[in-house]
Amino acid sequence: MHARSAVFDLYGDHLALRGYWAPISGVITLLGSCGIAAPATRTAVSRITSQGWLEPLPRNNIRGYAATPAGRDRLGEAWERIYRPTTAAWDGRWQVVVTARPQDRAQRDKVVGTLGFLGYGRIAPQTWLAARPAPELASSLEALGIEFSAFTTGDLPDAPAVVARTWDLTELAEDYRAFMADAAPLRERLAGSMTPEAAYPVRAELVHRWRKFLFVDPALPDEVLPDGWPGQAARDLFLEVADRLLPPARIFVSEALAAAGAPTEPDRPVKDPAR
Repeated sequence: MHARSAVFDLYGDHLALRGYWAPISGVITLLGSCGIAAPATRTAVSRITSQGWLEPLPRNNIRGYAATPAGRDRLGEAWERIYRPTTAAWDGRWQVVVTARPQDRAQRDKVVGTLGFLGYGRIAPQTWLAARPAPELASSLEALGIEFSAFTTGDLPDAPAVVARTWDLTELAEDYRAFMADAAPLRERLAGSMTPEAAYPVRAELVHRWRKFLFVDPALPDEVLPDGWPGQAARDLFLEVADRLLPPARIFVSEALAAAGAPTEPDRPVKDPAR
């Protein structure tokens, strides 16, 4: 688990109830339980801050960092996708997006990563396809300085063949089955008790691994997926194990943040994305 991903996972998975704020020493402690050294954590926080997702915000003379409004939006959207129980219903229509040509390789890579995260597959150099329009499409491309046009259509001849050419579903199915093979024994381990200190890194690794599917699974409708698609079975297993690990993991988070000087109670009631 890279430090940058672990920071995002911590803020998205546990800090919504705390206003997305934490003392930096508490972040270091929590990532340290996952085997991430303090210098790597500090570097990751610094880089995430420079990218506009976090901002330094001291409280009661305690150095800490809070998610920016843009960071909160991205964390909330990502964790809603992580914990949704099923794929959203499909109305039979596809969205086609045509983007302007990126100015350079860096901008191109950002466009590819952003549209892939939003569920779009590239069918031509500047043309993308998705089963559902992403609400964040306009704001995400505007932030990258990329103009685009989009339209929806129900006319996609031989949709399964188009899907197979656009996304590598064979590899994705293998990844889902590998995830289940690793998570099933963990479910058996949870038949007994797990200490908070042990539960936090186990859950962090589980969520981190599942979060990767957000970047590669376009959430396609059942109508165009191969027979025996393992995505929903993998999701059901993830949600079961993650939910059982949440209470002890939250205890460890609360203890680590309190030791670092954070308030013992959440700042204000906020929807918990991990529920």
